[in-house]
Amino acid sequence: MVEEAITRPVGGGGRANMLRFATQVVKGRWFMMFASFVIMAGAGATYVFGTYSKQIKASLAYDQTTLNLLGFFKDLGANIGVFSGLISEVTPIWFVLLAGAAMNFVGYFMIWLSVTYKIAKPSVWQMCLYICIGANSQNFANTGVLVTCVKNFPENRGIMLGLLKGFTGLSGAVMTQIYLAVYGNDAKSLILLIGWLPAAISVAFVYTIRIIKTGRGSGVDESRVFFHYLYIALSLAGFAMVITILQKQIAFSHVAYICSALVICILLSLPLVVSIKQERVVWNLKRKHFSPPTDEVLETSKPSGSLPVLAPVVPKVGFFSNVFKKPDRGEDYTILQALLSTDMLIILIMTFCGLGTNLTAVDNLGQIGESLGYPTLTISTFVSLVSIWNFCGRVFAGFVSEYLLKKLKFPRPLMITIVLLLSCVGHLLIAFPVSGSLYIASIMIGFAYGAQLTLLYTIISELFGLKHFGTLFNCGQLASPLGSYVFNVRVAGRFYDREALKQLARKGLTRNSVKELTCIGAACYRLSFIILASVAASGACASLILVMRTVPFYKGDIYKKFRDNLEGSDGTEMVLPNSDVTHLHGETKK
Repeated sequence: MVEEAITRPVGGGGRANMLRFATQVVKGRWFMMFASFVIMAGAGATYVFGTYSKQIKASLAYDQTTLNLLGFFKDLGANIGVFSGLISEVTPIWFVLLAGAAMNFVGYFMIWLSVTYKIAKPSVWQMCLYICIGANSQNFANTGVLVTCVKNFPENRGIMLGLLKGFTGLSGAVMTQIYLAVYGNDAKSLILLIGWLPAAISVAFVYTIRIIKTGRGSGVDESRVFFHYLYIALSLAGFAMVITILQKQIAFSHVAYICSALVICILLSLPLVVSIKQERVVWNLKRKHFSPPTDEVLETSKPSGSLPVLAPVVPKVGFFSNVFKKPDRGEDYTILQALLSTDMLIILIMTFCGLGTNLTAVDNLGQIGESLGYPTLTISTFVSLVSIWNFCGRVFAGFVSEYLLKKLKFPRPLMITIVLLLSCVGHLLIAFPVSGSLYIASIMIGFAYGAQLTLLYTIISELFGLKHFGTLFNCGQLASPLGSYVFNVRVAGRFYDREALKQLARKGLTRNSVKELTCIGAACYRLSFIILASVAASGACASLILVMRTVPFYKGDIYKKFRDNLEGSDGTEMVLPNSDVTHLHGETKK
């Protein structure tokens, strides 16, 4: 059907039309969207740390404390994205992606060389550096893809961000299935896979990810297209969850692993079909506007005697002069204006309270299940539930908040209030467990964590503009690792150890009598999660302050300026790689 639409002769042979159409697809926004999904599906190597961490521990003869130290540097690298944001301010997107690819390969390849004894055993600080570099590389992929896609689809940013972060959430399951199919159950080879595959994907699409402006007459209902992507993502998530649970209960052969990975790859390729279909719509519309399309470059004629147009002189402004002269919400803030604003302070508090407490719950889920007497297989099911509902929270928050905003002028920060209250209930279910309550708590906390992540990025892009979005959203998530450290180490870990020591004392034993502290019973995490629930409730109260401050902004038309910028356009797409301007139909080139 696509071939019929593009091979009918219009000012040239069918083969020429097909070549033009193929060129348009590769240069179009929708192929860029497909490439973004694939990059994000490979940008979650940190999610499979639990799979290969035991191999690092065994190969390098580490104790649990040293392994936890590696885990901390992995989280540190994954959450400190300010460097990638600042680099994106002064370099093109392709450089950001290439830098991330290089860091990913170097970091994980050095770890693989270490565990396979191909180099001398590194010091602990060197291993910490390797894993921090490898984990930090995903911020470069995030920054390059998210910033570009938000600028390409500004009127559907909530939906689009939800989908992209959803694919990142599924990356752990995707990488696991590919590794089992290619290498079998060899954790050392998994380290090699996450070193070269994400880097190869970024390199393959390095020039595809770029800003492409389009006119209002593009002929494509963007929201409907994103719903098609959503159905594919839900299918991928559902299959990944089912196959993961089956593999924990049934012994799979290598052929079965290959078949499951093949299905994963097919589902991951389906967005390409949607992208080609949408580009066909754009192609047919262009044929009506341009009959026939030609390869000739049309230069804009200038009167021979006309004077050159001089650019307006803009007075130079000092770097700090406008820090406290903030523009209206929705306009482009400078980095300092945004970081020193009250709105950003509230966002950081919400992130600290929400993402910090939810990360603590996720990190301790295995020990929580153990303390409540759940078997090992059931505990692994809890982890799978958190993963899949994390994905659901990301895409749900994007689609639903966008719908409520456009239809009811529902302020997006109020969605964060609801999400934080939901996580508060999840924490209380862990503090006061009943039969089966950990299942419900896993779903609530996983959903709340994913939803808040999408809402955080979207709100920052709406309140502070898109000019410095790459730096600002990375700054906005800085409170997450801080909250995780405070609540995980200083609260949950400390109260768990204190309760475990009490149980030893009742048995007449001391700390030196046992190799590992283990706490059994509901009291192990009760006080910790009462505190976490209180903190989450405090975050919800802080978010209400942001709601009250931003209600007038969200009651207006926050996307009006983007529609105004497109007014009068003929619907053609143009690529804006840095300073160059290129229309796809060759109207103007600089």
